[in-house]
Amino acid sequence: MKKLLAIVLLAPVLGVASEAGYRLDRSPHDPRDLVSLQSGARIYMNYCLGCHGLQYMRYEGLKDIGLTEAQIKSYLMFTAEKVGEPMRIAFNPKDAKAWFGVAPPDLSVVARSRGPDWLYTYLRTFYRDPKTPTGWNNAVFPNVGMPHALWSLQGQRALDIESHKEGGHARVEYKWSEVSKGSQSPAEYDATVRDLVNFLAYVAEPNGIERRPIGIIVLFVLGVLFVFAYLLKKEYWKDVK
Repeated sequence: MKKLLAIVLLAPVLGVASEAGYRLDRSPHDPRDLVSLQSGARIYMNYCLGCHGLQYMRYEGLKDIGLTEAQIKSYLMFTAEKVGEPMRIAFNPKDAKAWFGVAPPDLSVVARSRGPDWLYTYLRTFYRDPKTPTGWNNAVFPNVGMPHALWSLQGQRALDIESHKEGGHARVEYKWSEVSKGSQSPAEYDATVRDLVNFLAYVAEPNGIERRPIGIIVLFVLGVLFVFAYLLKKEYWKDVK
């Protein structure tokens, strides 16, 4: 699905949102890209698993994206001893609630509940905000309690939100500016987020790729059966007035 979106941080970037909120960018994830899925799993384990678990996904499920059991145990299994165990959170949810005001949610099905486009845009729209407890805010999810876990990769940005009235309708304008650089370029960071979203989309529906073709075949068969059922109905009822 399409090309990566690059954000230019060296100069202010303007983003115009609809009245419903910040405009979502199309996620370029591809569940058939095993290299991307493996990269997303690595990013998740290193940056997300400290706060967000995947209780409906077991470490053993990573074999389906091309990883061996030895690779899983050596590089990705930080919160369990056996590959058959779920990907649980790495610290106490009560501590998380005390620190952030609410316990970080489990992300097993977040890609299905929020959608990949939402996740892809959300992870790329954090900005510095001294008014919040964490010092971070988000254009897609205003006043979010989560700090920017990937800020060292993306860098720090500032956001100036301006509201204008045009023809009786309010128009919101988002002006982005760079505060400090991250370890990755804008295009590299977009690729990182793409891989992470790809992995979360896979976790939310591991058998999605296999199920969709089966669903198409089933619908086709039902369509053929409908034709025969309709013809049979006409034959039975042709003499009934």
